[in-house]
Order: sequence, then structure tokens, then C-alpha cells
Amino acid sequence: MAEFQSYTMNFGPQHPAAHGVLRLVLEMDGEVVVRADPHVGLLHRATEKLAESKPYNQSIGYMDRLDYVSMMANEHGYVAAIEKLLGIQPPVRARYIRVMFDEITRILNHLLWLGCHGLDVGAMTIFLYCFRERENLMDCYEAVSGTRMHATYYRPGGVYRDLPDSMPTHLARAERKGDRDAAMDEGRDGSLLDFIEHFTQRFPARVDEYETLLTDNRIWKQRTVGIAVVPPERAINLGFTGPMLRGSGVEWDLRKKQPYAAYANMDFDIPVGVNGDCYDRYLVRMEELRQSNRIIRQCVDWLRANPGPVMLDDYKLAPPRRAEMKEKMESLIHHFKLFTEGYCVPEGEAYAAVEHPKGEFGVYLVSDGANKPFRVKIRAPGFAHLAAMDEMVRGHMLADVVATIGTMDIVFGEIDR
Repeated sequence: MAEFQSYTMNFGPQHPAAHGVLRLVLEMDGEVVVRADPHVGLLHRATEKLAESKPYNQSIGYMDRLDYVSMMANEHGYVAAIEKLLGIQPPVRARYIRVMFDEITRILNHLLWLGCHGLDVGAMTIFLYCFRERENLMDCYEAVSGTRMHATYYRPGGVYRDLPDSMPTHLARAERKGDRDAAMDEGRDGSLLDFIEHFTQRFPARVDEYETLLTDNRIWKQRTVGIAVVPPERAINLGFTGPMLRGSGVEWDLRKKQPYAAYANMDFDIPVGVNGDCYDRYLVRMEELRQSNRIIRQCVDWLRANPGPVMLDDYKLAPPRRAEMKEKMESLIHHFKLFTEGYCVPEGEAYAAVEHPKGEFGVYLVSDGANKPFRVKIRAPGFAHLAAMDEMVRGHMLADVVATIGTMDIVFGEIDR
């Protein structure tokens, strides 16, 4: 028999399965991982320092760029911390809109995770299936904010604007058949709420399709069952949150345990795993897709029945209406001051956390009474998960490292910040 010698190898940072610029230094004994050392910092953009150099309301867009597949969830954490310092509460309609878009964001995140995790493990079709539904939800982002990714839609005191009364449709092109155009524009003949409702009606069947491809798939189970097992006590000690914690059997969800926005009025369940392996974490996220769909349905029904303001009527915090700004000098001054200087926040400190698709996303703000934060600290869920990489993959094969990175649902923007 040939003798295998222990050696060190680099996994990443340019590896397609590294999900960003992750560099793993692996000590290998043949195919078995002896030690894994994650190296981070290759994407560091000093988001926290940049946020400390700008007025509060000018840093919302930076939050979108942290975890760039869960944009509005990041905004929610930052905006909630500002609102806590200011001592304000957004209108009820704005709170329901935030819940709806938080859950749309959760579905967007989990669809990208599922497609990429499948691709890492060797399942090509699931990636194409997931992006089919993702496209519709990206259109919802675009309809409310004008952009498909970095929305800057949540603002201290509410949201940027109310939901639009119409959805954009695809332009008919000569090379496309009429039936294809009709299929692409299905559900777009009404308002945004109509379009979202139409999506929620057909989405559960799509989740069933994903499960048909993977859940009982022999190869998928061989690659995920019993891999990277984390017991519940250890998951808590390691600082796991979100599906990583719930996959280990700990029923902890900020939406239920510390309700914010309008979550206290929502009816939904918290899925939990049993074994704490890659397969259980997969099952937890699949059920979260269904629960998010259920929450969105409830929000659509409430928003239909309850029109109202979506922003506080305080021109120190929210810009005046554009028509008013064109006619009144005071409104023009308010507008100019708000977008150049922002607003001064009372002295103090606040921590606001939301149940981000990946776990607990928290923002700690310290104010010295100026128009810029004195200190910004972001608690990104992926950082704690990546810190457990060595413990999770030790003794596993090299191929299991890829499955473990996939199950963590890593996005490097929030880890490197």
C-alpha cells in the first residue's frame, strides 16, 4: 500500500464552491481533513467605518451590499436601530410592508442557497428551477424601489413609498411567440399585491418540485446525511442562529421570541431539525420557504384591506412630498437639509436584531448626538458559522467540505464587512 503523507492545501479564494472570497487552508491526511483554517479579509470594505463617516440616512444603501442576496433584511436591522435611538415607530401599514418584503427576501435568499448548494453537490437542474421563481420576486423589488438588488427601500420612519398599482410587463418581441409573451406576463395585469398573491398561489407547488428533485434523491442524501453534525448544546455555544441553530433542534426564532414589525400578528410555524446534519438544515430551509409564503399571504390580505400612510409625517425625518416641495419654501428647505445634513439623533446606544434569512442580523449603534453615528457594529450571522468550520469538517472527506460550506449559506459581504 502506498503511504499517504499529511499535506496542506488551499481551498479558494477563487474556488467556485467557496461562495465568495473564502480561503480555507486545509491540512489533509490523504482525502481526510485533519484541520481547516478559514482565512477572511479579502473582501473587506470597511462598511462600519464608512457608516460612521456619513449621516444616518446615507448609510442605508451600504447595508444592502453586506449580504447581497438578503438586501432588505439588512436594511431592516439598521433602520430598526436608528428608530430605536430616535424613539419612533413607523406606521402600521409600513410595518406590514416590511414583514412582507422580509419574507420575500427570505425566499430570494433560500432559492439562491438551494440552487448553489445543489450545484456544489452536483445537481444542475435545481439551480435552473430556483432562478425561475427568483426572477419574479426580483421584479417585486424593482417595482417598489426601482432597482433589482440594492433597494434602499426601508427608511427610518417607514418605507420609501407605497406599493405600486401596476406591474411592469414584458415588451412583445417579434422573435417570441404570442403564447410565450402571455406566459411571461402571467399575473401582471393588476397591482403589485395582485402579482404577489398570484405568486404565493403557485409557489407551494414549485417547492414540491424542488423536493421531488432532492429530498429523497439517493445521491443528495449520501452527500448530506450525517455530514457536519452539530449537537444542540454545541450549536448554542458556537453562536449559531437561524437555520443553522434550528437544524440542530433548537427552536429559536426572533420573529416568535422577540417579535418586531408586525410579526406578532402573523400565524406561522418554526421548523426544527433532529440530527443537526447538512440534511436537516436543508429540510429546515425548505419548510421555511413554505412558512414565508404563508406569512406573505397574510400580509397581502391585510394590506389590501387597510390603506394608510407608509411614512411618518415628520419633515425632520422624512422628505416632504415632491409636489409640496415645488410650491413651498419651507418644504424645499426641509428636503435640502434632510438630504445634505440628515438629522441629529439623541445621545445613547441601541441594538436592533432581525431574523435574517441566515440567522440573527444585529446592528449596534452608539450616538453622541451628532448627525453621524459615533460607532457602528454589525453582528453578521455568517461570521459565527464560518468560525465553526474547523470543528464541523474535521475527520470528513474533502468533498464534504464543499457540502458544509453550502449548508452554512455563506455570503462573504457580511462576513468581511
